[in-house]
Amino acid sequence: MVMADRPEVKTASTPVTALTVIGLGQSLLNGLATIPFRQPWNGPAGLLDNVGQSVTRQVVRSFMGYAMGLPIEEFRSMEKILDEICRVVMPPFIGVADDVEITDDVVGGVPGIWCRAKASSDRHVDADCDKAAINATMLYLHGGGYIGTSPIMYSAFAASLVKITGHEVFIADYRMAPEFPFPAAVFDAADVYRGLLDRGVDPAHLVVAGDSGGGGLATSLISLLRSRSMPAPAALALFSPEVDLALDQPSVLDNAPHDILPWSVPVTPYLQGVSPVDARVSAAYSDPDPEWFPPTFVCWGADEMFRDSIREFVEHLEKAGVQVYAMEEYGMFHVFPILMPWAESSKRVFRALHELSRDHVEPDADAEATH
Repeated sequence: MVMADRPEVKTASTPVTALTVIGLGQSLLNGLATIPFRQPWNGPAGLLDNVGQSVTRQVVRSFMGYAMGLPIEEFRSMEKILDEICRVVMPPFIGVADDVEITDDVVGGVPGIWCRAKASSDRHVDADCDKAAINATMLYLHGGGYIGTSPIMYSAFAASLVKITGHEVFIADYRMAPEFPFPAAVFDAADVYRGLLDRGVDPAHLVVAGDSGGGGLATSLISLLRSRSMPAPAALALFSPEVDLALDQPSVLDNAPHDILPWSVPVTPYLQGVSPVDARVSAAYSDPDPEWFPPTFVCWGADEMFRDSIREFVEHLEKAGVQVYAMEEYGMFHVFPILMPWAESSKRVFRALHELSRDHVEPDADAEATH
């Protein structure tokens, strides 16, 4: 389900939607036309990475700049079109590229999609052959600033995580603002978490992960689980998390020329009256319990607008005694492992995720053998 399919969500008429999509195409073309004038070959890495970073940055900027100026009805209609395109393109793509299959499901009353290795599925493995073991489960909360995107749009990245870690990944289709402001999304995430436990998923082999707004949502979920006396997951994995909605750090303006995010990041639709320094929405102001808070992996780009807030969040966790694995990649922008998986910085992140999974999430083979 995409947001436009929810009965409470209004959408634009077909002619207006068509014009909106045409306008998006024009915005993207205009953005691409500026790239040669920005010296895309210059940058912190090799030629391929530098050009790839310049193109990616401009395409995402053009998309976000155009989308943020739309009325919400037109935004939801355009989002539905993009979701439908991804539903056609993504399953065969990740099936070939990563040997991963996508299936729809509802967990804890919340819709979403599973990404699993084909080698672990009865549909793809002969009865007389051994299926690949699923090492653990990951609950993934997609980004989009609490207001946009959908699970299928994140399926390629989730498939990469499946390939890297050997986990199964459930991408939750949580409710988003402005139609559903805080705390709807975090309640949905908690329902999925409880639903996974009810299905027999062991929290000792369960990872909560998210990027950008989804990363902020993941930290909100951790706090909510603690307040409800629910078991903690084995680990938390965050990619450029939005952990301080006050957005008053120097990097918000200093890195605006280098990042993919719009210079004016929208948070009001999600907060709708809640203070941006409320610990329930901004983990930078929370009080983590080191005896309960899970080992946490955090990566971010040195050139992203959220850099300072993420640095402060990491320091906050470390001072509290939480085990933290932090990676700041020079010259990179927001959610770079998702947008540029081929970059050397992204490959370093993936290797670190593999090690985190091996050390904190996957079942101990020796321990399993003794039972």
